[in-house]
Amino acid sequence: MSNIKKIPVILDGDPGHDDAIAWVFAKANPAFDIKAVTSVAGNQTLAKTTYNAMRICTLLGIDAPIAKGRELPLLSPLITAGNFHGESGLDGPALPEPCMQLSELSSVDLMAKVLRESEEPVTIIATGPQTNVAALLLTHPELKSKIGRISIMGGGLRNGNWTPAAEFNIFEDPEAAQIVFTSGIPLTMCGLDVTEKAIVYPQDEKRIREIGNQVSGIVADWLDFFFKHHAELGWNGSPLHDPCAVAVLMKPEIFTTQEMYVEIDTEGHYTRGATIADWHQSSGNMNNVTAVLGVDRDKFVDLLVEVCKTYEGRKVDIA
Repeated sequence: MSNIKKIPVILDGDPGHDDAIAWVFAKANPAFDIKAVTSVAGNQTLAKTTYNAMRICTLLGIDAPIAKGRELPLLSPLITAGNFHGESGLDGPALPEPCMQLSELSSVDLMAKVLRESEEPVTIIATGPQTNVAALLLTHPELKSKIGRISIMGGGLRNGNWTPAAEFNIFEDPEAAQIVFTSGIPLTMCGLDVTEKAIVYPQDEKRIREIGNQVSGIVADWLDFFFKHHAELGWNGSPLHDPCAVAVLMKPEIFTTQEMYVEIDTEGHYTRGATIADWHQSSGNMNNVTAVLGVDRDKFVDLLVEVCKTYEGRKVDIA
């Protein structure tokens, strides 16, 4: 019998096709003990991302409690990314109806409960805007020491994708991101610097589809949906942004990282939401981020294939 302790994990996201695939990775990792799932508004409105979270958990067999997060960013109006993820936030293949009820707790209260009850430091994997995580830190500062690491998908140290300067997740709620980045909690940042290198091509999608189980088929369908939208932007494949925030915890050796100081611009007219990196340590500030800058694409795709194989034998009813 193994004596290896599992890592308690909270999944926080705004699913979203790539959030969904990130959770495919997370559920497949035997080192993770998923304690809670929390939704946040971002890729679509909160009602839609919450419903999507419940459907994904039903598909994958994630039986952790699920709590609804905040409907709006801390200070900004909500923007959504229906142009990428569709009207539902998860357009494409049919998915099962939820088999569970939402937790009666709010996302912040559920996160706080997990932190209080955990004997081990908890890892938060946040693949949407940082609204819920920031609200947790503001409301329960006494629990900060119970968080072992926050791994996020967000930002871009050299460019944005929603504005020229800002990546979507950070631009959605820059104030929340700044709270997280200045919290002192160990922070792994998977920004566009790495995620736009984690590209899946049609030949990779074929490998995934040929695995032949229900989950791999749906992942392949999600990739097909993403391919069509990225083709309009000139891509011949699709970057898998959110899965990087999980994969870097599973297989850190296939990624390259650099410790650095990063802060969020919350005020600039042109640069609001930008992640500003101190590349040359000119600010004198202590490093606060493990910035993930590169990935071995082939090994990343191999990991995705192996992850999808773990769902062999799992099948749920889809109307």
